[in-house]
Amino acid sequence: MTPISIAALREQSGETPLSASVSAQLQSRQRKETKGGKPFLDLQFADSTGALGVKIWSDSPVYQLAEGMEPAQVVRLEARWTQNQYGIDAKDLAIHHLDEAAREQFFAGDPALREKQARDFAVIRQLCDSITDPRLHDLCQAFFEKLGERFCRTAAARKNHHARRGGLVEHVALMMRSADALCGVYEELNRDLLLTGTLFHDVGKLWENSYPKQGFAQSTTMAGELLGHIPLGIEMVNHMWKELLETPEAESWSELQPATETLRLHLLHLIGSHHGEYEFGSPVLPRTPEAFALHYIDNLDAKLEMVRQAYAVAPQSLPGIYERQFPLPANLVKPAEHYAQNPKNTVIE
Repeated sequence: MTPISIAALREQSGETPLSASVSAQLQSRQRKETKGGKPFLDLQFADSTGALGVKIWSDSPVYQLAEGMEPAQVVRLEARWTQNQYGIDAKDLAIHHLDEAAREQFFAGDPALREKQARDFAVIRQLCDSITDPRLHDLCQAFFEKLGERFCRTAAARKNHHARRGGLVEHVALMMRSADALCGVYEELNRDLLLTGTLFHDVGKLWENSYPKQGFAQSTTMAGELLGHIPLGIEMVNHMWKELLETPEAESWSELQPATETLRLHLLHLIGSHHGEYEFGSPVLPRTPEAFALHYIDNLDAKLEMVRQAYAVAPQSLPGIYERQFPLPANLVKPAEHYAQNPKNTVIE
């Protein structure tokens, strides 16, 4: 069978069965029952490109094998895959263990995705290097030194958008590019503050949606479960800010404007308000130009990532009309193509 990634499986599978194998790491396993009382296993797998849910019924030949799999085990799933509005289904599923060489290749991840995330991280570093406020500049550099490696292996979410190893880097890079562009349009925006807030807005996810040093199964931490990424982000930035105040460089900050304490509060406000509404988890509503900008930049990038994913996997109910994919609010319609001048209509003088 043709070996493909989870992302490729989502793009290529449809109503016609696709015979393919997918190497994936077990992320979670739950025993459930249908309304009629029939037991089944709900398995969640992941690779470097995304996540995959697989249901295995109690009368399946691989039910006992799946039930005995170790946490975070890496296997090869072979099946005839189909996809509809309810998700991906695996027919005639077979599960095989991987040898050491295959495991090493799996943990290396998708080469194209690794290269893309490396480029995205370089963009983040470049934009942070351009921050002129010494306090915010030093805060960003201290973050990269202490937590840069963990940042690069963290997801932006558990599902819906950028829910993969390194997804937070992809999300933040696009957001920072958007923020930088908007600062050239709206002069009232504090570029240094907005770029720094964009870097740190989801920093609490380093403890909520992170991955181990090797593997593609998101880890769960007590801090992430009890506090969530917004309080964790505020606490982390506060801690790093206090450490910076004890450095020799901080002795010259007393005369800077805005005042250091004011700047700290504005940065923490960006983290606390970036979800935009109380019902979406923000402990405070946006109250500054940068806070409004960050909220909408975050929401836009998340939504457009969901749209990209939906176009890749959603079946068409009619030509050019795609079936609705949760959590998007409605069916998508095929986008208009970019304008390209027709050579036949070009007038040559």
